[in-house]
Amino acid sequence: MKRILGIDFGKKRIGAAVSDPLGITAQPVEVIENNTSAIDRIKELCEKYEAGRVVVGLPKNLKGEIAQSAQDVLAFVKKLRKAAGDIPVITYDERLSTASVMKTLSETGMSGRKKRQVVDKMAAAYILQGYMDGHKKDS
Repeated sequence: MKRILGIDFGKKRIGAAVSDPLGITAQPVEVIENNTSAIDRIKELCEKYEAGRVVVGLPKNLKGEIAQSAQDVLAFVKKLRKAAGDIPVITYDERLSTASVMKTLSETGMSGRKKRQVVDKMAAAYILQGYMDGHKKDS
Protein backbone atom coordinates (compact mmCIF):
# COMPACT_ATOMS: atom_id res chain seq x y z
CA MET A 1 0.00 0.00 0.00
CA LYS A 2 1.28 3.44 -0.89
CA ARG A 3 1.32 6.26 1.61
CA ILE A 4 -0.87 9.35 1.35
CA LEU A 5 0.50 12.89 1.58
CA GLY A 6 -1.78 15.42 3.29
CA ILE A 7 -1.57 19.14 2.55
CA ASP A 8 -2.93 22.14 4.45
CA PHE A 9 -2.64 25.04 2.00
CA GLY A 10 -2.06 28.56 3.27
CA LYS A 11 -1.11 31.76 1.49
CA LYS A 12 2.16 31.98 3.46
CA ARG A 13 2.81 28.40 4.57
CA ILE A 14 1.80 24.91 3.51
CA GLY A 15 1.60 22.14 6.08
CA ALA A 16 2.52 18.60 5.05
CA ALA A 17 1.75 15.27 6.70
CA VAL A 18 2.12 11.67 5.63
CA SER A 19 0.29 8.46 6.43
CA ASP A 20 1.99 5.44 7.88
CA PRO A 21 2.56 2.61 5.35
CA LEU A 22 -0.75 0.93 6.33
CA GLY A 23 -2.79 4.11 5.98
CA ILE A 24 -3.94 4.10 9.60
CA THR A 25 -2.31 7.16 11.16
CA ALA A 26 -1.14 10.55 9.92
CA GLN A 27 2.11 12.12 11.08
CA PRO A 28 3.05 15.78 10.59
CA VAL A 29 6.11 16.15 8.34
CA GLU A 30 7.03 19.78 7.76
CA VAL A 31 5.97 23.31 6.97
CA ILE A 32 6.78 24.56 3.47
CA GLU A 33 7.03 28.25 2.64
CA ASN A 34 4.43 29.02 -0.02
CA ASN A 35 6.68 30.33 -2.76
CA THR A 36 7.68 29.34 -6.30
CA SER A 37 9.43 26.17 -5.12
CA ALA A 38 6.56 24.87 -2.94
CA ILE A 39 5.15 22.48 -5.54
CA ASP A 40 8.64 21.11 -6.23
CA ARG A 41 9.04 20.42 -2.51
CA ILE A 42 5.69 18.63 -2.41
CA LYS A 43 6.79 16.49 -5.36
CA GLU A 44 10.00 15.67 -3.46
CA LEU A 45 7.92 14.60 -0.45
CA CYS A 46 5.77 12.40 -2.70
CA GLU A 47 8.92 10.68 -3.95
CA LYS A 48 10.54 10.42 -0.51
CA TYR A 49 7.47 8.83 1.07
CA GLU A 50 6.35 6.98 -2.08
CA ALA A 51 2.95 8.64 -1.89
CA GLY A 52 0.21 7.12 -4.00
CA ARG A 53 -2.05 10.15 -3.66
CA VAL A 54 -2.16 13.66 -2.25
CA VAL A 55 -5.06 14.99 -0.18
CA VAL A 56 -5.41 18.77 -0.04
CA GLY A 57 -7.70 20.39 2.51
CA LEU A 58 -10.49 22.40 0.87
CA PRO A 59 -12.10 25.02 3.12
CA LYS A 60 -15.88 24.87 3.26
CA ASN A 61 -18.25 26.97 5.29
CA LEU A 62 -20.46 25.54 8.02
CA LYS A 63 -23.22 24.86 5.46
CA GLY A 64 -20.82 22.60 3.54
CA GLU A 65 -20.46 25.00 0.63
CA ILE A 66 -17.07 25.90 -0.81
CA ALA A 67 -15.79 28.95 1.04
CA GLN A 68 -14.47 32.03 -0.73
CA SER A 69 -10.94 31.21 0.46
CA ALA A 70 -11.18 27.94 -1.45
CA GLN A 71 -10.49 29.68 -4.76
CA ASP A 72 -6.78 29.95 -3.88
CA VAL A 73 -6.76 26.28 -2.86
CA LEU A 74 -8.43 25.21 -6.10
CA ALA A 75 -5.88 27.18 -8.16
CA PHE A 76 -3.08 25.50 -6.16
CA VAL A 77 -4.66 22.05 -6.66
CA LYS A 78 -4.83 22.66 -10.41
CA LYS A 79 -1.08 23.45 -10.52
CA LEU A 80 -0.27 20.50 -8.26
CA ARG A 81 -2.28 18.08 -10.40
CA LYS A 82 -0.37 19.21 -13.46
CA ALA A 83 2.98 18.80 -11.69
CA ALA A 84 2.12 15.52 -9.94
CA GLY A 85 1.69 13.51 -13.13
CA ASP A 86 0.23 10.09 -12.29
CA ILE A 87 -0.30 10.83 -8.60
CA PRO A 88 -3.96 11.66 -7.94
CA VAL A 89 -4.56 14.94 -6.10
CA ILE A 90 -7.82 14.91 -4.13
CA THR A 91 -9.54 17.65 -2.14
CA TYR A 92 -11.06 16.95 1.26
CA ASP A 93 -13.32 19.10 3.44
CA GLU A 94 -11.04 20.74 6.00
CA ARG A 95 -13.76 22.60 7.86
CA LEU A 96 -12.48 23.82 11.23
CA SER A 97 -9.19 21.87 11.01
CA THR A 98 -6.92 24.76 11.97
CA ALA A 99 -9.30 25.89 14.71
CA SER A 100 -9.37 22.36 16.15
CA VAL A 101 -5.59 22.10 16.10
CA MET A 102 -5.19 25.54 17.71
CA LYS A 103 -7.60 24.54 20.48
CA THR A 104 -5.73 21.30 21.10
CA LEU A 105 -2.36 23.06 21.18
CA SER A 106 -3.73 25.71 23.55
CA GLU A 107 -4.98 23.00 25.88
CA THR A 108 -1.45 21.59 26.07
CA GLY A 109 -0.18 24.96 27.28
CA MET A 110 1.99 25.50 24.22
CA SER A 111 3.12 29.10 23.74
CA GLY A 112 1.94 31.21 20.81
CA ARG A 113 5.36 31.18 19.17
CA LYS A 114 5.66 27.38 19.31
CA LYS A 115 2.08 27.00 18.08
CA ARG A 116 2.87 29.01 14.95
CA GLN A 117 5.79 26.68 14.23
CA VAL A 118 3.68 23.51 14.26
CA VAL A 119 0.07 24.45 13.53
CA ASP A 120 0.32 24.09 9.73
CA LYS A 121 1.80 20.60 9.73
CA MET A 122 -0.54 19.54 12.54
CA ALA A 123 -3.51 20.82 10.52
CA ALA A 124 -2.25 18.77 7.54
CA ALA A 125 -2.14 15.69 9.78
CA TYR A 126 -5.66 16.47 11.04
CA ILE A 127 -6.96 16.74 7.46
CA LEU A 128 -5.20 13.55 6.38
CA GLN A 129 -6.42 11.61 9.41
CA GLY A 130 -9.99 12.72 8.72
CA TYR A 131 -9.66 11.65 5.09
CA MET A 132 -8.24 8.23 6.01
CA ASP A 133 -10.85 7.63 8.71
CA GLY A 134 -13.62 8.35 6.21
CA HIS A 135 -12.10 6.35 3.34
CA LYS A 136 -10.82 3.15 4.92
CA LYS A 137 -12.60 1.01 2.34
CA ASP A 138 -10.97 2.96 -0.56
CA SER A 139 -7.41 2.03 0.44
